[in-house]
Amino acid sequence: MSEIVQEILIPFFGTTLGAACVFIMGGGLHEKVQRALIGFASGVMTAASVWSLLIPAMEQAEQMGRRAFLPAVVGFWLGVLFLLVLDRTIPHLHQNSDQPEGPRACLKRTTMLTLAVALHNIPEGMAVGVVLAGWMAGSETISAAGALALSIGIAIQNFPEGAIISLPLRGMGMGKGKAFFYGVLSGAAEPVAAVLALWAAGRILPALPYLLGFAAGAMVYVVVEELIPEASAGEHSNLGTLFFAAGFTIMMAMDTALG
Repeated sequence: MSEIVQEILIPFFGTTLGAACVFIMGGGLHEKVQRALIGFASGVMTAASVWSLLIPAMEQAEQMGRRAFLPAVVGFWLGVLFLLVLDRTIPHLHQNSDQPEGPRACLKRTTMLTLAVALHNIPEGMAVGVVLAGWMAGSETISAAGALALSIGIAIQNFPEGAIISLPLRGMGMGKGKAFFYGVLSGAAEPVAAVLALWAAGRILPALPYLLGFAAGAMVYVVVEELIPEASAGEHSNLGTLFFAAGFTIMMAMDTALG
């Protein structure tokens, strides 16, 4: 049980460490650094969606023969639509943007920035919870090392996310402690989503391939709708693309080597 708790909390620990950068660094991150970090996070999430979620989903449904792709496809689209609904119903504001998304709400800028990061932490937490459920159920396609690789990979890409929230807030004049709190708070949705996904998947194990695809679809939605545009915004640069490739290959190597 302690191992399960540890793997649920590892990604959150990555966010917390990133937010703690506010105590050792000055104001906001340089635009190119932000672009590189967001590109890296995009690469990690994309690779995790393929190797940790979609491929195991199809392997779990191999008894369906040529239709083994079906649960992954159905789950993937349900995940995309789920995030689309959240994107439309939760007010949030992305970095380097002055135009809030979602319904109009009288919320502070800091709150809406935190909600934006929390929004795309939900599918990451779901991914961890679903994969852990598969491992606990004795799935041959999901190993303990593979589940750990996913948790560590998401923690790695959560580190810059915590910094991207806390450092700009510090640069806006907020106190270090409060900026750190908002950075940590942005990752709080992740362990909650992981626990809920673990609980749900444990009770409907036949639907595990669909749930794996669901988590993958939700993560890919976040990457395409939010992260990649942020990584490529402003002056043309290949920096975000190069760090996307770095994040992708690191996560792919970890999942393959440890899985």
